Amino acid sequence: MTTKTLGIVRMDGADAAAGGTPRPFAKAVRAGDFVYVSGQVPTMDGEVVTGGIIAQTEAVMANIISVLELADCGLEHVVKVGVWLDDPRDFTSFNSVFAKYFTAHPPARSTVQSAIMVDAKVEMDVIAYKPV
Repeated sequence: MTTKTLGIVRMDGADAAAGGTPRPFAKAVRAGDFVYVSGQVPTMDGEVVTGGIIAQTEAVMANIISVLELADCGLEHVVKVGVWLDDPRDFTSFNSVFAKYFTAHPPARSTVQSAIMVDAKVEMDVIAYKPV
């Protein structure tokens, strides 16, 4: 489901927390030629994926790909990525997974250590550019 307001398209049809409670934000918002994807954590069916940073990064990437598809975009349209890692010692392993997805045209990226709001090792948000 999408909603439109003044040229802004919110991709929010699947935005419900575990238990069906609506979230106060959209999974993605298209503003003109840009798509802003909200922070994605390694969840599947409302539960955090178990495993280390590699399994959790793969889950986050799958979630990002899924949300980008709502906006008719793919990873090739991603121009900026923000990354939050719970443990800086996971950086090398995280980076090895990230590099598999962004080979030909890597986006700009920021990576910081931060406490994440769910019990996860990684969170990522992305900005994509695709002219409409």
